[in-house]
Amino acid sequence: MRETPLLLKAAQREPVPRRPVWIMRQAGRYLPEYQALRRGRSFKDLAQSPDLATEVTLLPLKRFALDGAVVFADIMSPLPALGVEFDFAPGPVVANPIRNASDVASLPNPSDSCAPEVLETLAAVRAAVAPDVAVLGFCGAPWTLAAYLVEGRGVKDFPTLRAFAASEPDALEALLKKLSTAMADYLIAQGRAGADAVQVFDSWAGLLSLRDWQRLIRPHLQSMLEAVGQAGVARILFLQNAPHLVDAYASLPCEVLSVDWRVDLAETQRRHPHLAVQGNIDPAVLLGGPTPTRAAARALLRDTVPRGHIVNLGHGILPTTPLDSVAALIDAVHEEPSAGEREGLAPRKREPSAGEREGPAPRKEEPSAGERPRRRAAGGGIAPRKKEGK
Repeated sequence: MRETPLLLKAAQREPVPRRPVWIMRQAGRYLPEYQALRRGRSFKDLAQSPDLATEVTLLPLKRFALDGAVVFADIMSPLPALGVEFDFAPGPVVANPIRNASDVASLPNPSDSCAPEVLETLAAVRAAVAPDVAVLGFCGAPWTLAAYLVEGRGVKDFPTLRAFAASEPDALEALLKKLSTAMADYLIAQGRAGADAVQVFDSWAGLLSLRDWQRLIRPHLQSMLEAVGQAGVARILFLQNAPHLVDAYASLPCEVLSVDWRVDLAETQRRHPHLAVQGNIDPAVLLGGPTPTRAAARALLRDTVPRGHIVNLGHGILPTTPLDSVAALIDAVHEEPSAGEREGLAPRKREPSAGEREGPAPRKEEPSAGERPRRRAAGGGIAPRKKEGK
């Protein structure tokens, strides 16, 4: 029987020998390997191909000792099942934005084949990574998806969306209900495909006051998260730029509350001791190099309680982030002397997966931090997948 991954234990607030760490958007443009794979291909080309998406998902794990493998996809990936056409320029651009109740009514109920390429990728990633690496799926929250569907693209403060909420409340209610049902089914399917946990991104939650959030958004998030929890899938709930909503989100059914860098994570732990937390280093700090990154990581570890803490950034890693900064962050987490000692635990040796048994490539003398192979208790890097048709 497979042992529970470190990240999942932390999500359940179980004692762990050290804090787990992963990075939002860890399979992305800061990696030279990703840039090489992306050359001549669009984002959609990569995300819609299970073979290529699996390869991209595994790239950061070959370089860094991360405790989670987050599937390479987009929050928009399941929306074609609702009849939504979109592209990226560079963010999502919806071909036919929703403007009224008839537009909402015309959206079909999604079939069981919602984003099958994402489910296939999750299954392939689960088969490729070591048993102690958590596989992570995700989706956009109903309100965040509605922001793009109504506005048509990402713009400052989403004024068309807010006007729609005021002028077409019944249409918005119907849209959010349709999205929450679809996303619940999608996340449950991700769990069946191999995801150990799923993260719900509510990137635009902060657009609303607490009163409007309680009235418009909470019922749909509540029903979605309850359905996912009843299916036995661990839930991480992420909100951005919404410090006035942190307590409200902490009252929703989830295992982990993930917040951006604007929120005092230690205070969040004190206020909500029943929840695990995730975050929350400012991604911009990593642009400054390994020294400030290491300092920020150590400050976060010093100020927060180890149990129930998953180390991450406060948002996605930025494209120009130095590799040495990523290595410094992970090293700081792994070098923390007190996380396991406070619980009286010794780090366990991990069993390498079949893909890792070949071991790491020979190291050059005096490599930079960004060139270091993954630090693992046993085994080496995941063997590269064969590229088909390239």
